[in-house]
Amino acid sequence: QIQLRESGGQSVQAGSSLKLTCTVTGVTFSAYAMAWFRQAPGKEREFVAAINWDGQSTDYADSVRGRFTISRDNRRNTLFLQMDRLQYEDTAVYYCASELRRSIYATRGPYDSWGRGTQVTVFG
Repeated sequence: QIQLRESGGQSVQAGSSLKLTCTVTGVTFSAYAMAWFRQAPGKEREFVAAINWDGQSTDYADSVRGRFTISRDNRRNTLFLQMDRLQYEDTAVYYCASELRRSIYATRGPYDSWGRGTQVTVFG
């Protein structure tokens, strides 16, 4: 059974950088498409970034393109989200998600397994 665990969330000042990690266990990680989503207080969950199974294709929400970078290490069963030039509007709980899918393209969905999330708070 697949398990996803996010880590790395913190309270940081606007303009700072932060790197989130999602560790995946219980499955062959390289068979899965992965993505990051986030949910801010009072708002619906929204797509942030996606990556295909081998890391050769990525996709980003317009709001984070150029500031965030999604990547993966299939040898370590780990997904990353490097977040630079953080803004107050990036404050949210960040979730990693997975779907058994070997496509050449990163896709925004569907995803059927989710972690519990990690809180990112941007102040100032």
